[in-house]
Parts: sequence; structure tokens; C-alpha cells
Amino acid sequence: MVVKTTNSAKINNLTHKKSLSIVNRNSTINYGFLLMSVTCAKANTQTFTSTKQELAQEKDFAAMSKALSHPARVRIIKTLLTLDNLGGCLNSDLVFELGLAQSTVSEHLRILKQTGFITAESIPPKMCYQVNRSKLDSYSTLFSDIFS
Repeated sequence: MVVKTTNSAKINNLTHKKSLSIVNRNSTINYGFLLMSVTCAKANTQTFTSTKQELAQEKDFAAMSKALSHPARVRIIKTLLTLDNLGGCLNSDLVFELGLAQSTVSEHLRILKQTGFITAESIPPKMCYQVNRSKLDSYSTLFSDIFS
């Protein structure tokens, strides 16, 4: 198989970018790629600039979104919200609730604590986990600010 290409040329205001020919033993297939140039009116152009504050918000939002990017972590937050509404907190029963290994649940809890979505209080011999509602509100606000 032999591959041949030709250079760009401008024909009738259309840009003929590259023509690709693939030559097999029995046949030749020619693929021409055409690109039309489109000029937008100045009124429709937008400037895509961001302030330092917007960039910082986007970075924070991305970090928080990453923490919520696993279904088990979403389930943990949902479970803790339900318990918080009932006035309680959750301890090692979370392993049974999620049906995951203790080490896996511990890692998910570590990530959620690190980003501030949950808090942990030691009540010997167990840990009591609670959702941080202000962090969830902050996440919701950032979402609205960025995507509105």
C-alpha cells in the first residue's frame, strides 16, 4: 500500500487542505478534505479571558468534583446527609452499608475528609462521620457561578 498526499490550494473561496490517496494493489481511493472558511461578524465574537479569581474558582471546583467523582463517595455523602437530617452520625456501619472492603471505604472517607466534604470526630472506640453542609453549599454555589 502506498500513501500519497498533495498540498493545500485555494479554489473558489474554499480551502482544499490536503488530498489523501491510498493506493492498493488493485485500486486507488482518493479522500479530499475541504474546509470552508467562515467569517463571523465582530458583534458575534467573544473574548475568552478569565480573571485570577475565576481561575482559582475553577481549580477549586475541579478538585471538589474529583472528590465526588466516584459512586461510592456520592453514596457516602448521600448516606451522611440522610443521617444528619435525623441528627445522627455514622461509624463503621458504613462498610456494611456500602458493601465494600474496610480499606476501600477508609480511602473514600480519607478523600472526602481531605476536600472538606465530611468531618470526623473520634468517639472511642469508633469514628463519627458527619457531612459538612457548608462545603456542599460552597460546591453548589461554585457550580452556579461557573456555569451560569
